[in-house]
Amino acid sequence: MTSVPFALALVLVESRWPPLHRLDQATAERLHTTALAHPGWVRFLGVLSDFVWDPATMRFLVAVCVAWLVTRRAWRLAAWACVTAVAGGLIGLLAKSAVERARPHLPDPVAHAPGFSFPSGHAMTATTSCAILLLVLLPVVPRMWRPLPWALALVTVAGVGYTRVALGVHWVSDVVGGWLLGVAVVAATTLAFEAWRADTGRRRTTMTEGLEPELTEPEPEAPQADTGPSADVGPHGRTGAGGAT
Repeated sequence: MTSVPFALALVLVESRWPPLHRLDQATAERLHTTALAHPGWVRFLGVLSDFVWDPATMRFLVAVCVAWLVTRRAWRLAAWACVTAVAGGLIGLLAKSAVERARPHLPDPVAHAPGFSFPSGHAMTATTSCAILLLVLLPVVPRMWRPLPWALALVTVAGVGYTRVALGVHWVSDVVGGWLLGVAVVAATTLAFEAWRADTGRRRTTMTEGLEPELTEPEPEAPQADTGPSADVGPHGRTGAGGAT
């Protein structure tokens, strides 16, 4: 069920549904006109798209998160993060190769990008990466501050989509397709992780508390060796049983 919205978007793109086609064309032309009139804005969007919100940057943040999980011995959560990130990248490439949609062709383009257009790899990577970081790190964020990482994630995902369309390297439907496919991948791997938790007797979690709330619980201390009851030791180091003089 999680892939149904993406499948619908794919059908509409492949059939060149007229309302969607008109939306893509009109948005691309309007944003391209704005880009040509504001070269400084284009440079700023290029920095965001190619450095700050670049897929390589997103994957690096996920890799740092996985390394931290390994230091916490959260093996299953680290495995989930790795599988989600890798699966998202591979599925995105397969979808691009299957659809083979051409990128926008605009007069005086302000940016270029290789490969096919649908779905947007930037949008999909931003979606999967932000979801991974959110679902892993929410337990370590104080409850009153949790709206902040949610807002940051939403701004990042929406901002990535906007920059790709504004730079003229993707259609609006490419970005929407990337978002939907990213959500589908995260939903599928999260369901598998929840089933994994259920097998170990742990409760189901919610999106507001992260995938593994137990991450903040201190590790149990190792039991101390039993050196014998201290009450039997007398004041001079002799045992109390029959040791008095």
